[in-house]
Amino acid sequence: MKKLGRLLLIMCVLFFTAHVANAQISIGVSVRIAPPELPVYVQPACPVDGYLWQPGYWAYDDADGYYWVPGVWVAPPSPGLLWTPAYWGYEGGAYGFHAGYWGPHVGFYGGINYGFGYGGVGFAGGGWYGNSFRYNTAVVNVNTTVVRNVYVDRTVVNVTVNNHTSFNGPGGVDARPRPEEMAAMKEQHVQPTGEQLSHQQAAHSDKNQFAKNNGGHPTAAALNKVGGRPVNENGQVATNSKLGNANPNANRGNVPARPANTANPNNPGARPNGVKPQNNAAGLPQQKAPQQKMPQQRIQPQRNNKPLPQGARPQQQKPQPQKQQPQPQKPRENL
Repeated sequence: MKKLGRLLLIMCVLFFTAHVANAQISIGVSVRIAPPELPVYVQPACPVDGYLWQPGYWAYDDADGYYWVPGVWVAPPSPGLLWTPAYWGYEGGAYGFHAGYWGPHVGFYGGINYGFGYGGVGFAGGGWYGNSFRYNTAVVNVNTTVVRNVYVDRTVVNVTVNNHTSFNGPGGVDARPRPEEMAAMKEQHVQPTGEQLSHQQAAHSDKNQFAKNNGGHPTAAALNKVGGRPVNENGQVATNSKLGNANPNANRGNVPARPANTANPNNPGARPNGVKPQNNAAGLPQQKAPQQKMPQQRIQPQRNNKPLPQGARPQQQKPQPQKQQPQPQKPRENL
């Protein structure tokens, strides 16, 4: 009997150890300092049919502290999966980070109100119908020219949100998993995709995303897609952000502005393709060429290019050869 009791004790210890190990897997980071409040920002429109919204969250770096990972529209690993957001939970004198995951149902995410369908419990921004996702435009921003499978359900709108606390536990949001959330937590989960991981790494590489530098107001609050266009809290393009393609778009937007009045004003779609900057670069030598009189006299076929704005100079040189042409005609008459 004593041996049997010892065996049962050992089995209980092993079971408890395995349970603790599994719990530690879900908590990636433990910090003594609470994360900042959630920033209030405008959600960019969904760019692609079938993309789902990943709310922004605070991640942590041991050297520089908390940094904001912008909210972003992402492609799910497969149809039918929903995203359970990451959250911070206070327990045992520390704040633990619970990573997000994909699954057939939305699990517990600390009762945090991330907005845009994630009001603290479940997800009210839409649902899967077969392989198609229907978007509730009452709580999510959708580009209806691209996404047409939409509906409106205003009963899920949380009108007053005065608490932007970003963690669960004492001093934060007081919430416990509901039975349906407990069931969802036990389902088979899919880890974040490579795009989602690269999105977090890109946010970590931008110092403007760290709370110690932005005071809780990140330069890029959200992106329309991974590597896409970053926007600030007001929904405007975050030109000072290193995330996505804000800076390349800003540079391209400045260059075509010069030839817009001179080349193809009825074809604005040519601007992103870089056609007009090439025409502008070709126009620089045309401005220098009229300043040199010798090249203009040698290259006479260019006189037919009437669109040149500096065509006045070639017209002044035309009378000069006309005076020289009558001179050789006089000796012909004497002959």
